[in-house]
Amino acid sequence: MNDWFEIGIIVKPQGIKGEIRVLPTTDDAGRFALLDEVYVRSKSGTTSHKLSSTRQHKGLVILKLADINNRNEAEKIVGAVLIIPPEMALPLVSDEYFVRDLIGLTVETEEGIILGEVEDVFPTGANDVYVVRDNDGKSFMIPAIKDIVLLVSIPERKMIVRLIEGLLELKR
Repeated sequence: MNDWFEIGIIVKPQGIKGEIRVLPTTDDAGRFALLDEVYVRSKSGTTSHKLSSTRQHKGLVILKLADINNRNEAEKIVGAVLIIPPEMALPLVSDEYFVRDLIGLTVETEEGIILGEVEDVFPTGANDVYVVRDNDGKSFMIPAIKDIVLLVSIPERKMIVRLIEGLLELKR
């Protein structure tokens, strides 16, 4: 289950009939409507649950799990994480990557100079930003735009970037 995808965090019950409010941790909250079941990972283990209904409300997803029928049962899973196996993940289009596949990539310039490794990815609205940590433990950011990120190779575990004026000065 280590390669499964986290898609949401249960934040609180919704009403008295066992519905739960979920903070989506996926780019596409609409993906919940495509699922028949989810897996709930909590401190006590992972359990499978059929979905009875889904809807979106104010940035959250309201789910009804078939076997959770009252508020008390829903409260027991608050704080748990919703996960799905890789085969249930939405397919990627060209130039899209799972964040977990980007973490740890070696970042190098087009001249072959190693800058560090991708440590984190931040969505900013316009484009993502890659946080890169160098060998000295210093972090700097690289915008995920085609003019700068020339190649992402998941199989080779590397990213090739074109440095623009001022980019590396930001890390000093």
